[in-house]
Amino acid sequence: MSSPAADANANANVQQKVFQYENFISEVLQKDLQKVIEQRDLVYEKISQYLQLKNTIQSLKEAESPRLKTDVDLGCNFYVQAEVEDASRIFVAIGFGFFVEMTYDEALRFIEKKTSQLTAFTEQLTKDSAKIKANIRMVLEGLRELQGLEEPPESTGRDVF
Repeated sequence: MSSPAADANANANVQQKVFQYENFISEVLQKDLQKVIEQRDLVYEKISQYLQLKNTIQSLKEAESPRLKTDVDLGCNFYVQAEVEDASRIFVAIGFGFFVEMTYDEALRFIEKKTSQLTAFTEQLTKDSAKIKANIRMVLEGLRELQGLEEPPESTGRDVF
């Protein structure tokens, strides 16, 4: 039979471990998960921009007009009408603030390569987020065991993220 002082000490140790695990989940794992998901969302946004550029280029190719009239944003949503004399070549942002002048076909090839690279990167980020979620579940299971709680019922649904 154990003494009340020993039980209180053991209970305090369990509570300290529970606090450490909960802190690890909230301070490390959930923040890591949030960063990965935010990074993946930014990559999806870049893919969307490249696909929008691809559609614009295809529209320009179909129009077969060397001239282009467009509105240019000067900043703070102030627009001015502009006319491009020769729209057969365009400048494409390739990253790190650099732009390269390309023909429509070159730009379309670049966009295909870039979007496939970005898609592969999003797949890796999705795998990373799944690993972090698995770690969170593992720590939560450890917490349940420490506290002597019953296992929760298995969910029939599947997490989207």
